[in-house]
Amino acid sequence: MNLHKHARLTPRGRALLVQRMLNGLRVEDAAQAAGVSVRTAYKWLKRFREEGEIGLMDRSSRPHSCPHATAIALVEQLIELRRSRKTYRQIAQILGLAVSTVARRLKQAGFHRLAELEPAPVVVRYEYANPGDLLHLDIKKLGRFWKPGHRVTGDRQQCSDGAGWEFMHVAIDDASRLAFTSLHPDERGSSACRALLQALRYYRGLNICFRRVMTDNGACYRSRAFQRLCARLRLKHIRTKPYTPRTNGKAERFIQTSLREWAYARSYDTSQQRAAHLLPWLHHYNWHRLHASLGYLPPISRAPLPLNNVLGLHS
Repeated sequence: MNLHKHARLTPRGRALLVQRMLNGLRVEDAAQAAGVSVRTAYKWLKRFREEGEIGLMDRSSRPHSCPHATAIALVEQLIELRRSRKTYRQIAQILGLAVSTVARRLKQAGFHRLAELEPAPVVVRYEYANPGDLLHLDIKKLGRFWKPGHRVTGDRQQCSDGAGWEFMHVAIDDASRLAFTSLHPDERGSSACRALLQALRYYRGLNICFRRVMTDNGACYRSRAFQRLCARLRLKHIRTKPYTPRTNGKAERFIQTSLREWAYARSYDTSQQRAAHLLPWLHHYNWHRLHASLGYLPPISRAPLPLNNVLGLHS
């Protein structure tokens, strides 16, 4: 219930007003005690006698009829024209309506934005049951620098021209969210192969062996070298649907987290100093950082480690 700031009576106050009048108090005295007019007091008394306690509740101020309302058939035509991606002014000219009327009716129908004509598909969330069932792979391009850039200084004239780029190759286990990253000078097939081997060695140390890998359709993952490596390691290679990053969403989300909590979390003097902080941060991510998707436990809690290592995690 919404009451305006100058309201004298609430439903409880109206009930008290009516009760006083029914108990024998003069209408004028009851109205004066409630701070309302005599006419208002008679109005609530009449409603109570006709409808009971329900009559003391607020009523809608909407009129019972509106002769000048837009006809239903006209509203249906308006929506059909909007579905064909017509603008407000085009619809107004075709139907002979005011632009404001078109805008109001489309907002009521939920079509005032063109993006609402084609709602986004429902995101299907999935998670493999066991660590090692699927490994997500992705790459993030990072700029090298030998002095702090504009993200820290705010001065875009200070830059490290000619410093080049480095590429963070990302791997994350679908079931446990255990992640591994390595920095490479490029994103060619040879670098993708080295990154995959380094990631598999890291996960093998955690007693995790993989059966599948999922990548996007980048050139390095379509290279013959990467295909031969997957075949030699007996890894089933799954590719995401083109221009659909949500399929590989866990890797995309990890990249956002790594940028926020590692790459851009503090001011680094050089890119080499930033690279030196990668492995300590990765250890914190895997062993200590709590994840809402894991019941606020770190990713290592889902790793098939020996019992003594798991107990050491919680000590």
